[in-house]
Amino acid sequence: MTLIIETCHLTKAFGPWAALSNVDFEVPAGQFVMLVGPNGAGKTTLLRILATLARPTSGTVRIAGLDPVGDGIEARRRIGFLSHRTILYDDLTAEQNLRFYARMYDLEDADARIDALLERVGLTARRHSLVHTFSRGMQQRLAVARTVLHAPDVLLLDEPYTGLDPTAAQVLSDLLTELAGEGCTVVMTTHDLERGLAVGHRVVVLARGRIVYDAHRNQVDPGTFFDTYRALTT
Repeated sequence: MTLIIETCHLTKAFGPWAALSNVDFEVPAGQFVMLVGPNGAGKTTLLRILATLARPTSGTVRIAGLDPVGDGIEARRRIGFLSHRTILYDDLTAEQNLRFYARMYDLEDADARIDALLERVGLTARRHSLVHTFSRGMQQRLAVARTVLHAPDVLLLDEPYTGLDPTAAQVLSDLLTELAGEGCTVVMTTHDLERGLAVGHRVVVLARGRIVYDAHRNQVDPGTFFDTYRALTT
């Protein structure tokens, strides 16, 4: 089993408050992990550290065997990160946004990659439309295309379903499931427990900065999980 994400005794403190406390977290290549927990549990902090956007107070992190502190540039090439913000430019078209990011990643054969991703997220017909004319669901699909443009090994998603209607959410679920099926390692935070159990391979519950539950989807009984979740996070 090849581990693509590894943390050991990972701790992140903000003054006297520990957002993360001695978190040991391993994710094998190709696994889709749903990271759930109440507000303030440390989910976003963990993703930001994995995305190399924040440094831990103590402990170690490895992304595809790389140390993000010492090998930051190479580690970031392995990572795609989607936060609460789409990081798209409203006054550019869908295609122009992807071309901008393709130049940042110095992608070879960018035209073919952009064409393929626009087709995949269902935006080929709107490739020349300005992003500010897009619905929230369309913007989120384009943001996913931006996130995977450089073919990262690891996809980190922070509440990607926020603001999506049921149809747009299902389209996003299908797309993420396809990416995971192709070998992309996905870690996604969500407050939607039902959706998390439906699309993830594994569910991890974070509470008060610690992992308090970790199980493969096949080991989870949906009928009792919600009671277990409430007991663990209150």
